[in-house]
Amino acid sequence: MKFIIDLIEDVREQIGNHEAYVVMAGLLKEDAEDKHKLIYAGEAPLNLAVLNEVKRQLTFKIDGSDQKVTVGTLIPPLLILDMDAMMYELRIDVNEQYKEMEIVGFGKNDEERRYILFIKI
Repeated sequence: MKFIIDLIEDVREQIGNHEAYVVMAGLLKEDAEDKHKLIYAGEAPLNLAVLNEVKRQLTFKIDGSDQKVTVGTLIPPLLILDMDAMMYELRIDVNEQYKEMEIVGFGKNDEERRYILFIKI
């Protein structure tokens, strides 16, 4: 399970808060032959980030729009949250079937300026 504070720290360490990076969802699937291995199955841009105080979550959404979440639009509002909110869980709504998917890790692609939030199906 990942929290807002984990995201802030990783973005700072991995890409130095570079504002131009687009935040993506990366899909990992279990290997059919070896359940301990994960296979990269693609990625999609995240279109929206919503802070839900009732559920104590920061939920990213993929809605197919042209809007894209960037590090420059995501991180500054998170930095001013109080310590309690820094412990909100990170989740991704991929579609109607896959809602509130747990983020299992972070990654980056420097060549394409992408910061990736990995989920597992």
